[in-house]
Amino acid sequence: RGLDLQGVTWFEDPVALARSGEVDCVVELIGGAEGPARETVEAALAAGKHVVTANKALLARHGPALARAAEKAGVALAFEASAAGGIPVVKALREALAGNRISRVYGILNGTCNYILSRMELEGLTFEACLKDAQALGYAESDPTFDVEGFDTAHKLAILTSLAFGTELDAEGVSVEGISAITPLDLRMADELGYRIKLLGVAEATEAGIEQRVHPTMVPKSSAIAQVMGVTNAVTIDTDALRELTLIGPGAGG
Repeated sequence: RGLDLQGVTWFEDPVALARSGEVDCVVELIGGAEGPARETVEAALAAGKHVVTANKALLARHGPALARAAEKAGVALAFEASAAGGIPVVKALREALAGNRISRVYGILNGTCNYILSRMELEGLTFEACLKDAQALGYAESDPTFDVEGFDTAHKLAILTSLAFGTELDAEGVSVEGISAITPLDLRMADELGYRIKLLGVAEATEAGIEQRVHPTMVPKSSAIAQVMGVTNAVTIDTDALRELTLIGPGAGG
């Protein structure tokens, strides 16, 4: 059965919705760094409305400006779902670990890539075959470039970096390499050495400053993050008081 929309107010223009006097909080799930998503969020903040967004591309490019707009308007800009989906890592970084000095944040931040690498390893399939299955299951877009070449992970990493180290978002400063060149032979050789290959986003404090990078990484099979298979995400945080605090959970979906 279809959903009965009688009595529901419909807006053709999301910006008009954001400005409506009937609206207290705007939830933006449009996606993309520009266009309707940005216009809607900016309109909502300007109108004094709280905003909840899962849009990592928008935050990676315009996060500092949006945060300043929210602060000026005295409203909340909430974005827990923008990085690592259902894992409450944003809350952990902002609140639970506020008294810790963080040295490194790294993790599996893209379920599509983790699904592909898991299938390649466990079933000996090629990248192309796993990608086709991921698209059929809805885990990958018809144009999967943003996921498999690491850009999605880079946007999420930039958000976590800003929270962990108190820096401004800098998605352009992330060194990015995807998984499209990984072969079953790479995975077999890693396995023989006691490792798994995962696409990791890594941010760490170095003597030269904060380093951000995304690339396929050999992780010891004994590590917690190596056990994370399929579309699941994981984030590990190292601090002056805690080592390898790992949060694991669904990276996408309902």
